[in-house]
Amino acid sequence: MSFTQRINITIPVLWLGFVLSISFMEAWLKFQAEGVTQIIGLNIGQLVFGSLNKVELFFMTILLVSNLKTKWFKRHRSLRILGIALLVILLAQTFYFLPVLDQRATLIINGKVPSASYFHYYYVFLEFLKVILLLVFSHQSITTYIRQP
Repeated sequence: MSFTQRINITIPVLWLGFVLSISFMEAWLKFQAEGVTQIIGLNIGQLVFGSLNKVELFFMTILLVSNLKTKWFKRHRSLRILGIALLVILLAQTFYFLPVLDQRATLIINGKVPSASYFHYYYVFLEFLKVILLLVFSHQSITTYIRQP
């Protein structure tokens, strides 16, 4: 198994673990803890999601760098498409959705009421989509490796 194949199997699984742990567990559980107010929860959320985003950018960079110049990646169109889709989602979250959600959280923390918005729902939808893409990417990587002579 090549280094790139190991990266293509390992990184998406690690990334998936981070997203499931943070987005689908920590995000709502923190508000269930005794003494955690909305303001404290939003402060924690800003810190945790900002850190998660940096980890995700690191994972994406590793995937890109390890795959860009390899013949193996060039031969597998489905992995390229999945990688591009993950990159687009991550860039949209990093440069559009997270700043907007961060701004909304800051307004609430400062005692203001932001206007109604669907940004949070769009972000959650992208998280679900990212989870599916990461699962498919790792499955495709494993399947491709097994099929190779």
